[in-house]
Amino acid sequence: MSREPSYQTEKLFPHGPLKVMLYHFFGKPFWLLGKKISLFQFITFRAAMAGLTAFLVCWWFGPRVIAWLKAKRIGERVEKTDSERLAAMHQGKAGTPTMGGVLILMGWFASLALWGRWDNVYVVLGVATTLALGLVGAFDDLIKLEAIKRKGLTIREKFMLVAVVSGLTGFLLYKAAAYAGRESVDLALYFPFFKKGILQVGWFYFPWVVLLLMSCTHAVNLTDGLDGLAAGCVSFALLALAAVSYAAGHLRFAKYLLVPYVPGAGELAVFCLALAGAALGFLWYNCHPADIFMGDTGALALGGALGFVAVVVHQEFLLLMAGGIFVAEAVSVLLQVASFRLTGRRIFKIAPLHHHFQFLNWPEPRVIVRFWIVAALLALASVATLKLR
Repeated sequence: MSREPSYQTEKLFPHGPLKVMLYHFFGKPFWLLGKKISLFQFITFRAAMAGLTAFLVCWWFGPRVIAWLKAKRIGERVEKTDSERLAAMHQGKAGTPTMGGVLILMGWFASLALWGRWDNVYVVLGVATTLALGLVGAFDDLIKLEAIKRKGLTIREKFMLVAVVSGLTGFLLYKAAAYAGRESVDLALYFPFFKKGILQVGWFYFPWVVLLLMSCTHAVNLTDGLDGLAAGCVSFALLALAAVSYAAGHLRFAKYLLVPYVPGAGELAVFCLALAGAALGFLWYNCHPADIFMGDTGALALGGALGFVAVVVHQEFLLLMAGGIFVAEAVSVLLQVASFRLTGRRIFKIAPLHHHFQFLNWPEPRVIVRFWIVAALLALASVATLKLR
């Protein structure tokens, strides 16, 4: 286990750290019943507790949030799809409470407030980015509910809002290097199986962050089409990123595994496990047959969080493997559109990919569980590549 590295954040927080979490009360060793306690100094302990806490918060408040959404008549609209066959298959989902991303964000934020370090610049920026994208998703969900003839924000409107949030995140990450103990931000791209960054992006760093966050949010949003599919797959990807973040923030582990060392990035392990725990707590009620859907509120927030952590630890291309299910879903849509426009033929019966298997008469639970299995294997494989350099 590793003690947190020392890095200064006084410039970001001129009035001192926000002492509203357990670390700042118990961050130093203390005596309890004659024994010296120092668990709160360790990232591994706080990360595990953050995941458990987030799960319990979502599990406890789940029925209350579901009841509140039902009272507000915030339910799923199956007619928003362009496929009559798909609408008929999902007819039983009509009226199921949506915008369940609120539950995920609530459990995650409450847990992170307790177990995270809020004097860590990456935690603050990660929270700001995730919540901002969640607000964009909530705006989209509300439009779907209030405007009967609209399916939500247009693709252009959604992309513009996500691009603004992503661009601001990229700018702040560039400026945040000094607060995290680095002279300048590392502008190199790192690839799995290579020891060093092999491509310097320079000024392209900002468009790169925008492109990655937009791709992640869109890919997770596309995957959120079956009960529990996105929540389960995101949880596996977050567990992989938590391991990578811990290694990147630990000087000895980073040198041993030949990954870029990012001072302060280890705290993102707490960030990731809190979000994974919240996603699993939400999955308790989102599994088939779902009592609640995450909606764009959850999908955009979760996708943005994945992209943010990958950018900070310079493992954007490792995320392609850890989040391989999301890549496959997004690529299936791109291939379907390109093929139809160029040849007039469709590669898949329908896109995204999970619906293609439904049209092959796979039962929905079979599609979901098999996608989860693949997601788990890809997450394990991505962590294994850390040593293959």
